[in-house]
Amino acid sequence: MKCALIIPAWLPEDIFSSKVAASQINYWQPLGTLYVAAALRRAGHDVRFFNGAFMTHDEIMDHVSGFGPDVIGIYSTTFGWNKALFTASAIRRRGHERQPFIVAGGPYPIAVKEKCLGDSGDIDAVVTGEGEITMAEILDRLSRGETLRGVAGVAFRDNGDIVRNPARPLITDMDSLPFPARDLLGKAKDYIPPPATYKRKPVAVMITSRGCNRRCIYCFQIDRERELGIRFRSVDNVMEEIELCLSQGYREIKFLDDTLAADYDRAMKIATEIKRRRLNFTWFASACVHQVDKPLLQAFRDAGCWAILFGAESGVQKNLNTVRKGITLEQTRKAVRAAKEAGLTVYTPFLVGLPGETFEEGLKTIEFACELDPHIANFHALTPFPGTELYENIEKYGTMSRDLTDYTYQGAAFVPYTMTREEIALLRQIGLRRFYSRPGYIAKKILAMRSINDAKAILKGARSMFWLMLKDGIFRGNMSDKNGRQLQ
Repeated sequence: MKCALIIPAWLPEDIFSSKVAASQINYWQPLGTLYVAAALRRAGHDVRFFNGAFMTHDEIMDHVSGFGPDVIGIYSTTFGWNKALFTASAIRRRGHERQPFIVAGGPYPIAVKEKCLGDSGDIDAVVTGEGEITMAEILDRLSRGETLRGVAGVAFRDNGDIVRNPARPLITDMDSLPFPARDLLGKAKDYIPPPATYKRKPVAVMITSRGCNRRCIYCFQIDRERELGIRFRSVDNVMEEIELCLSQGYREIKFLDDTLAADYDRAMKIATEIKRRRLNFTWFASACVHQVDKPLLQAFRDAGCWAILFGAESGVQKNLNTVRKGITLEQTRKAVRAAKEAGLTVYTPFLVGLPGETFEEGLKTIEFACELDPHIANFHALTPFPGTELYENIEKYGTMSRDLTDYTYQGAAFVPYTMTREEIALLRQIGLRRFYSRPGYIAKKILAMRSINDAKAILKGARSMFWLMLKDGIFRGNMSDKNGRQLQ
């Protein structure tokens, strides 16, 4: 059968202010969609991929009409759900001679399941879990003219009724999956992160595992009970994909595992094997601060890793405990120090507006960020994504927006009872100003410049910072807390 996989059209300005969009936007390779595409191809289907990050809505519609698919899969995040609905409706309005069967998948449909079918009569089915096996079974059933009853991991319409089939067991043999169909991306050079977040291009993204065994209240996982924990790929399987990416021309890889160091020995083996094979690429990883030490971080660096991200989240232990982060401030200090000693660039994102957090505690988090002195710090708004503990028990923690377009790390979709929406926005701006305007930080950035690309990255970052600060009046001297106290 013919299957079109679609990410609806969107613009950077849909998420970021037009003043900073160019320096903030991320164009990641959509691994989930590419895994599904590879599985469908292996099952013998003709698959096309249309990415709305680089195509307009009308262009996508024209390509769909030209292809004439039997099945269309539409990917959606929470933020992008309205665009997914718009895309499905537009496909129906086109009046195709043979109407395609439309399936929704992605983080939002997985979280809310059959509710998606109630939102739109244009969508025929929803994938409620991992999509590789499920989508292949859907196409197999449809090719034989059979109903979807009994297909695990699907909610669908049946003679006007909405039917939710039992959940599909998660895939445990990760090596059984085909590698993502990156050849469907078109121009690999288009898929690059923002300036200063990569060393070489083109950049590929990879996952060496799925799942998490931790219980942060703001994190969505398909395995809600964490019964399966982390499902690892074998080191040999990971190395095979790395070598495939390099043969396809990629020069950097970003490992998007929740934490690459969850299995310490396995992480060490991956680094050791990369070095043993003398593979020439740079790479970036994320890790939990209590799972790393100097020997492992040094092994990463020796194998070509140039940067690591530690989710620091807060500078107040009480608030880390509330969100069940499972780390201590001292563990974060130790991990950041060890990573810098190993020569790694360190990224530490922080969350603003945690349950029970006060404005004054938010300022302590900013002080903690400056104390750690990582190379890059971000200050995001805590977001109650559907399917998380935070979302499903919102009355316990605070209030949330009903506007799905607020569900990005830029919008304050969640407000704890101890803070206001305005204070969350203000803390984010204060954090950026205090961290990046430190004379010592600026001096180190200038001294670290080695190329024209480094200079361009710094200039773009500075321009973005200027507009972010100007937006909330940081240069106008009106920074004050909820009691009217001036903060400059």
